[in-house]
Amino acid sequence: MRDSTILYSIYIPTFLLAFCRGLLVPVLPLYAASFDVSYALVGLVLASEGFGTLVGDLPAGILIGRLGRKRSMLIGITAMVVSTLAFSWAQSAWELLFYGFCVGLGHAMWNIARHAYLADAAPSAGRGRAIAIFGGINRIGTFAGPLLGGAIGAAFGLRVPFVVFAVVGLVALIFPLRFVERRGYVPPERGTLREHFAHTGSMIREHFRSLVTAGSGQLFAQMIRSGRNIVIPLYAADVLGLSVDQVGFVIGVSAAVDMSLFFVAGYVMDRFGRKYAYVPSFAIQAIGMALIPFTASFGTLLLATSVIGLGNGLGSGTMMTLGADLAPADSRGEFLGVWRLIGDGGSAGGPVVVGAVADVLGLSLATFTIAGVGLLAAAMLGTLVPETLRRKQV
Repeated sequence: MRDSTILYSIYIPTFLLAFCRGLLVPVLPLYAASFDVSYALVGLVLASEGFGTLVGDLPAGILIGRLGRKRSMLIGITAMVVSTLAFSWAQSAWELLFYGFCVGLGHAMWNIARHAYLADAAPSAGRGRAIAIFGGINRIGTFAGPLLGGAIGAAFGLRVPFVVFAVVGLVALIFPLRFVERRGYVPPERGTLREHFAHTGSMIREHFRSLVTAGSGQLFAQMIRSGRNIVIPLYAADVLGLSVDQVGFVIGVSAAVDMSLFFVAGYVMDRFGRKYAYVPSFAIQAIGMALIPFTASFGTLLLATSVIGLGNGLGSGTMMTLGADLAPADSRGEFLGVWRLIGDGGSAGGPVVVGAVADVLGLSLATFTIAGVGLLAAAMLGTLVPETLRRKQV
C-alpha cells in the first residue's frame, strides 16, 4: 500500500478528528458542570463516550468483517459528527450522557476500521513507527484543539465548540470517502451474522491468554490516560481557580510535549522492543499524576501536566501496536474489536473512578488513585506480557 494512500485515507482524517476531540477536552467537563450537577455525574458524562465505544467495540469488529474498512469508516465518522452536534442544544446533563454514548458507538466503528486498515498496511518490523506516526498525528491534533477550544469557549460560550467539531468532522469525512482503497482487502465469507459471532467466539477462546494478560495491562493503561482528562480541568478550575482559557493552555502545553515524542516512541518500539516504550510511558504518567495535588499555581500545574505529557508521548501508538502484533491476520477486525473493548473499558472507567472517589474523598485522593492505576499498568505490561516485536516477517 502506498504511503500517500495512508496519508490521505488515514493520517489526515485522523488529524482532523483528533483536533475536533481536542477542542472539547477543556470544554466538556466545564459544560457538564454548568448544569449544576455533582462530580460523579460530570465523570459519567465524560465516560459516556467510552461506554458507547465499549458497547460498540465487539459488534463493530464483526461488522467491519462484513462491511469492509471503507464503509465502516464512513459510518463511524458520520455518527460521531451528528451526535457531537447534538451536544450544542442539550438542556440537561442526562442528554449529554445519551449523546456521548452515541458518539462512542460511532467512534468504535471508526477506530477499529482505521486500526485494521493500518495494521494490514504495516509489517511487524516497521509497525511501531507507522502506528507511532499515527499516534503522533493524534497528539498534534490534540495539541491544537484544547488551545482553540478553550479560547472559543471563553469568547463565544461553551456550546459553540461542539458546532465547530461538526463542521471540521464533515471535512474529515471526505478523505476516506475519496482515498480509502477497497483493493487488497476482501471481507471474509463467514456466512450469516450468527456465524460471524460464532467465529469471534472461537477466536476469543484461541487467544484467551493474551487477551487476559495484555488486555488487563491495557485496561489500566487507558484508565490513567482518560482519568487525566477529568482530573486536570477540574483541579485547575475548582482548586486553583483558573479560567477556561488557562485550562486550555495547560492542556495544550502538555499535548505539545506529548506530540514531540512520537518519533522516539516508534524508533524505540522497532529498534529495541515494544516494552521499552510502554513500561516507562505509564510509570512516568503515574509520577506526573501524583504531582498534581502538590501544585499550587498555574506554573506548577503546568510542570506536572508536562511530565504527564512526556510519559504519554513515550507511549505513542504502543497499545495499538501491541494489539496489531497480537491480532491474527485472518481475524484482525474481530480481534481488534475485542482488544478495543478491553481498552475502552479502561477509558470509560477512568473518569468514573475519579468522579466517584472525588465526591467521597476529594480531588487530591482521586488523583493519587489514578496515579496508582498507572503504576499497576506499567507493572502488568512489563511482567506478564511477552515481547511482541518480530524483526522478520514469517
